[in-house]
Amino acid sequence: MKRIVFALLFVLGLSASPTFAQGVHIYDPNANATEQIAAAVKKAHAEGKNVFLQIGGNWCPWCVKFHAFCDNTPEIHQLMEKNYVRVMVNYSKANKNLDVLAKLGYPQRFGFPVLVILNDKGERIHTQNSAYLEQDGGYSIKKVAGFLKNWSPDALNPAHYASK
Repeated sequence: MKRIVFALLFVLGLSASPTFAQGVHIYDPNANATEQIAAAVKKAHAEGKNVFLQIGGNWCPWCVKFHAFCDNTPEIHQLMEKNYVRVMVNYSKANKNLDVLAKLGYPQRFGFPVLVILNDKGERIHTQNSAYLEQDGGYSIKKVAGFLKNWSPDALNPAHYASK
């Protein structure tokens, strides 16, 4: 009985949420993820950035929460803009993008959203389980900022680590 009550409250909570009540459209199930990623790699190469893939779906409350967190937290938004070209890769019943996920090493094994960093050549350099960036029912500014800084092009610059 407790499970039924909890499930009902959870569903009611989602339907009362302004984001889910109006429908969310941050992921496009009709988009060609291969083309999106290729365009992002080209742009990242030209701008000296890495590519930030956020893989998830409009159905996923944590995916929507992470997207809003990145857009609405000034420090995170600035780090993202400075260092990354961001691509929202859809995973839903309509389009799971399984071919793309296979090329990325099956990141869906971590759940959603899952974050993948590509360098400016399109090579996967990191896959991040977003659960490690959570704190107190949301995302931690400190953890997300640290993650974004640690995988930025500047952090991966070999000149910083040359012996002197």
